[in-house]
Amino acid sequence: MDEKKGEMRPNHQPPPAAGGSSSSANRNRPRRRANLTLPLPQRDPSLAVPLPLPPTTNSAPSTASNVNATAHQVNFSELDRVNRIGRGTGGTVYKVVHRPSSRPYALKVIYGNHEESVRRQIRREIEILRDVDHPNVVKCHEMYDHNGEIQVLLEFMDGGSLEGTHISQESNLSDLARQILSGLSYLHRRHIVHRDIKPSNLLINSKKKVKIADFGVSRILDQTMDPCNSSVGTIAYMSPERINTDLNHGLYDGYAGDIWSLGVSILEFYLGRFPFAVGRQGDWASLMCAICMSQPPEAPPSASYEFRHFISCCLQREPARRWTAARLLQHPFIVRGQHQVAQNLHQLLPPPPLSS
Repeated sequence: MDEKKGEMRPNHQPPPAAGGSSSSANRNRPRRRANLTLPLPQRDPSLAVPLPLPPTTNSAPSTASNVNATAHQVNFSELDRVNRIGRGTGGTVYKVVHRPSSRPYALKVIYGNHEESVRRQIRREIEILRDVDHPNVVKCHEMYDHNGEIQVLLEFMDGGSLEGTHISQESNLSDLARQILSGLSYLHRRHIVHRDIKPSNLLINSKKKVKIADFGVSRILDQTMDPCNSSVGTIAYMSPERINTDLNHGLYDGYAGDIWSLGVSILEFYLGRFPFAVGRQGDWASLMCAICMSQPPEAPPSASYEFRHFISCCLQREPARRWTAARLLQHPFIVRGQHQVAQNLHQLLPPPPLSS
């Protein structure tokens, strides 16, 4: 009978007897707990994602609001307008000075009183543009919604735009193209299409640093304004398939469109004039015929083979045949120019000291 009781012993221990059997029960209890413990799964620490801490009772502001509070360092009321420095189809640009810091900025006032849904879209677009940070792209600092107008605070470029600039030296033009391509490649990697590359949107400062301006602004205007009005003045640098949607089977590649506009701008710098047979300010029909129906412009035979090939890689009628910005940065015309700049800098350096 005792053996049968041993086989049918209950899973839980009975209360310890007063005779001192508690020490035996304590010895058995850790062993049963160890048997019931499941092994922890193996985790890869690199895949671990920290969870946010629960809000405290003080209801402190969120991280996002702290970031925005840090970024909003320039109050609109602290800006003084100095003079107008530019005007285009999208808006007017003023030079302004931040009184507390005496720092100059450029303030772009976007035309139009838009509906609230459109204004929210513009705010979202500009919030994305504020994260762009590259030495060859104009910095977007702040956005204001003042008296029904969207105003964007931008980096000030004291040299102005390159519109009307004639650059006949290929070494200088190579360095210029390299800087533009560097900024354009950065934007394209971030899936940002400029849509309005042209000399007036290429700015320079006193340190000879060239930067792309108005990135994304033309896209905002194309999405929120009448397409005909937003295209006035910029059709001269548009790619054929963007002007005539019947080309390229109705498909438009914005990245390839930027490369076409870049090629037209670089060739204009070299020639000192608009590279098509019509004037840049010609009527819409004449420009459309020249861009869409004639052969793409070419660099003159007097130019180097590298430059002529570089221009042809940009101004291909078929968008798929145009080189990307990243690939153009490796083009011999760009690489050769970097070597020449390095040699010129080397010639300016003092000779090394004579060894004793």
